[in-house]
Amino acid sequence: MTSVCFYFQVHQPYRIRRYSFFEKGVSSRYFDEKLNREVMSRVAERCYIPANRALLRAIQRTEGRIRVAFSITGTALSQMRDYAPEALESFRELARTGCVEFLGETYHHSLAALRNEGEFRRQVEMHCDLLRSEFGVTPTIFRNTELIYSDRIGELIAGLGYSGVLAEGVPDVLGWRTAHSTYNLPGSSLRIIPKSSTLSDDIAFRFQSGGPSGAPLTIDRFVNRLRAAAVDDSVVGLFMDYETFGEHHSAESGILEFLGALPEAIIRIPGWEVLSPTQLLQRSSSQGDLSYPRETSWADEARDLSAWLGNSMQRGALDKVYAFVPKTEALKEVWRRLQTSDHFYYMSTKTGPDGEVHSYFSPFESPYEAFISYVNVLSDLAAR
Repeated sequence: MTSVCFYFQVHQPYRIRRYSFFEKGVSSRYFDEKLNREVMSRVAERCYIPANRALLRAIQRTEGRIRVAFSITGTALSQMRDYAPEALESFRELARTGCVEFLGETYHHSLAALRNEGEFRRQVEMHCDLLRSEFGVTPTIFRNTELIYSDRIGELIAGLGYSGVLAEGVPDVLGWRTAHSTYNLPGSSLRIIPKSSTLSDDIAFRFQSGGPSGAPLTIDRFVNRLRAAAVDDSVVGLFMDYETFGEHHSAESGILEFLGALPEAIIRIPGWEVLSPTQLLQRSSSQGDLSYPRETSWADEARDLSAWLGNSMQRGALDKVYAFVPKTEALKEVWRRLQTSDHFYYMSTKTGPDGEVHSYFSPFESPYEAFISYVNVLSDLAAR
């Protein structure tokens, strides 16, 4: 039996606005509400609502034989409530099918696991409470921010009671092993589900040019790639940003039809099934211990932390945000929004293809502008 696991990340940050030195001590309007509203409304219309509709129809057509998994950050859910309630309702409708698993993570999509373990635990608890209130579920599988993972982080996750974790299938970590199996954190019952990087990125980054002669990828071609990559009893983790469907690749590209048809095409293969992460762990055996001695992620070519900590601006900003803890709950919420990994991502000075991706997502004209606005906001918050 070969099992395919679809996992989608749903995240939107609270983007800060261009905040000058001269506003410190004068204005506490840190976030760009207009831009945040515009982005959430646009992505809800282009991606969340139509993609959820495509998955719902696929679930209904297959009478619940396909399962998918989402991790939805607290910052995304709160902006859906404020700016796109119809998108939130479409996720609730998916949840009611019983065919969707919601994964645990940090509420604010933060890098807290790298700097403050107590804050990490608190944000995980906050996110768990949110999933209970919104969808009536308690997560048992964990996905850390941007798939950032190491043995140390695995121990934190296991200590919080999770049974499994998603991670990047990094070649130097896997060594001779395959990404198409599950493993254990050494000395623990925590199961690791690796991402199948090439197959996932065929959809996420190469959908519009991954077919013959640069044409869009087709269902038949992708299914053939799946069958060539997997063997009996394989596990294939197809992990990607949900914004892939309709936002990063427009509806005109055929990506939404691809999303709706692919799970059905997979279960038509004899001996293949589409499972949630929990089902996958229940039906597959661990292939032994797998150590992640360094922090890995799914970002950039290096698959490490350099997307957020690759230069002195990023490292200094991250150190500064964890150098204090506000004393009131209102200021703590602002402080946690400033921990969101995107702020540090915008400060990257990488060039080449990685740099192009950073620039695509950033609302700032340069990483230096992102850094200056961020430290000005943080300095004002610290003073308050």
